[in-house]
Amino acid sequence: MKITKRQFIYLILLVAIIAVISGCGSYNRMVEMDEAITGQWAQVETAYQRRADLIPNLVNTVKGYADFEKETLTQVIEARAKATSVTVNPENLDAQAIQQFQNAQDGLSSALSRLMVVVERYPDLKANQNFLDLQAQLEGTENRIAVERRKFNDATRNYNTFIRRFPKNIVAAIFGFDKKGYFEAAEGSEQAPTVEF
Repeated sequence: MKITKRQFIYLILLVAIIAVISGCGSYNRMVEMDEAITGQWAQVETAYQRRADLIPNLVNTVKGYADFEKETLTQVIEARAKATSVTVNPENLDAQAIQQFQNAQDGLSSALSRLMVVVERYPDLKANQNFLDLQAQLEGTENRIAVERRKFNDATRNYNTFIRRFPKNIVAAIFGFDKKGYFEAAEGSEQAPTVEF
């Protein structure tokens, strides 16, 4: 069977139409996945903001009991200020931007840990209902942060995998869909903490 010139042109047009339709579907899916990452990033920021909002109440409660622990309280306040000043544009969620955000948040986590160690010296404070409520809210918030970070990493992994697969990687390159960064464990977190009695 011989293909005529007209049939050949129709065949080329059919292949081109299929490629365009497939490319449009891939593009639309990339947009959806990119928006999902942006939405999940907002959830991460919301969880961190909740933690930042709890800290002034926690500091004020502790301040009443631990008047002379001013250095620790000052460190917490300064770490909170630094953590809330670092913002990341959702359009630029690369590894460096996320690492900068994470470093500021890790500094706040470290300052809060030192505060909790100081609290151990004050039995009256540990029995204060307001402090106990704030501590429970803070623990719940830390769990929310972990959950939201995991969801963010899942959405990012799905997106990164999608845009790197052939032939979607061609559409991604044409329209500028770049890989997104992940949250990573803090340095040294692979080692268990030392507990001494």
